[in-house]
Amino acid sequence: MPPVLHDPAKLARAFAAIVGEANLRPPAGAEARCANLIVAPSGADEIAEIVRKCEADRVTLAPFGAARTLAEIRRAPADIGVALARMKRIVAYEPDDMTIVAEAGATLAELNAAMAARGQWLPADPPRPELTALGAMVAAARFGPSRLSEGTVRDLLIGVRFAGHGGRLVHGGGRVVKNVAGYDLMKVMTGSFGTLGIITETTFRVRPLPARRLIATTRFGDAASSFKAARTLHDAVPLAHLEVASPSVAAALGLDAEFTLIAGFGGSSVEADYLRSRIPELLGADCAVAGGAEAGAIYQRLRDFDLSASSAELLAATPPAELAALLADAPGGFLAFAGSGIARIFLDARAAGDLTRMVEALRTRARDARGHVRVVRVLPELRGGLEIFDQPAAPAMNLMRRMKAAFDPRGVFNSGCFVGGL
Repeated sequence: MPPVLHDPAKLARAFAAIVGEANLRPPAGAEARCANLIVAPSGADEIAEIVRKCEADRVTLAPFGAARTLAEIRRAPADIGVALARMKRIVAYEPDDMTIVAEAGATLAELNAAMAARGQWLPADPPRPELTALGAMVAAARFGPSRLSEGTVRDLLIGVRFAGHGGRLVHGGGRVVKNVAGYDLMKVMTGSFGTLGIITETTFRVRPLPARRLIATTRFGDAASSFKAARTLHDAVPLAHLEVASPSVAAALGLDAEFTLIAGFGGSSVEADYLRSRIPELLGADCAVAGGAEAGAIYQRLRDFDLSASSAELLAATPPAELAALLADAPGGFLAFAGSGIARIFLDARAAGDLTRMVEALRTRARDARGHVRVVRVLPELRGGLEIFDQPAAPAMNLMRRMKAAFDPRGVFNSGCFVGGL
């Protein structure tokens, strides 16, 4: 639907009637790129009413946690931003069943703190867990090093609740009250970037905290040798995570400025001791193994790594066997999740046209390898006409258009923030 110009004062009065005037505010920082007015509901019922109001008056909305991901996607702010910071309740925690239910505004750090006394955690470990709201983590399909051993957010999510078209509160998976025939709602909502509804509650299966964490690092003279060693290690022993860092990224991580293989492992004392002796046998004499606080510090730097001085950050995904070839001549530095076929690529460019050409060249190579490339972050002055998402094949694009039309017929949910401008 075409955009509608709304009087800001009238808009504020309308939503103050739903959430209270104290829970309206102007955007701050990155939020200004997401929305013109911030609305902070206290629960799912208020969100449902917000959705009904938006659909009735053709008001666009943008749901977010800390607004980090959304600020990089939106070209223009939505009418309102639905901030979930007041929705932080742990609804239910069953440590014996290893499940936890929490509202979407709770951060990953808060969730893990609630489980720490029982020796459990949610092993989705995207950067900055203290800033990562659970709803945003699901909506943006965010991940970290533990993806290799623990799977993605999609694998850990067993139930979801969201406010959809008409303000209906829909449940899927665990704690089912209402479902939608024909859709696996956990998979549909994961990675939807808020374009199909507003996630209000999440249910996860959790894991025991590892008894011991160790990290092995080995330096190499070139990328090909690093990836070859990574494949050997991956096929030989169970690992918690496995990365290859380019020299610039390795240096920024506090390691030597060479191509570096980083392998995390651990588990019980017996498992950790075996792997501590076996991994250096596979990697050679230059392998260094860190444990205790040192391993924890390396892991945290790896999880939270950000090369903000670069012009742009891309996320490339290919079959694992194709990743080394994609990165062989890639401009800029990279941090590759070698066992998963994923890489963060950091580019530097002086002009928007130069950056667009670099991204399109990488996208062409990724498509040839049956993969794709997404822009995660870009300096505003260099964005130009750069597309954030890679364009999928026509059948996949047609399916996504039909899903958008089915879930959001009024076009109010974060429109323009997904593949193909959906």
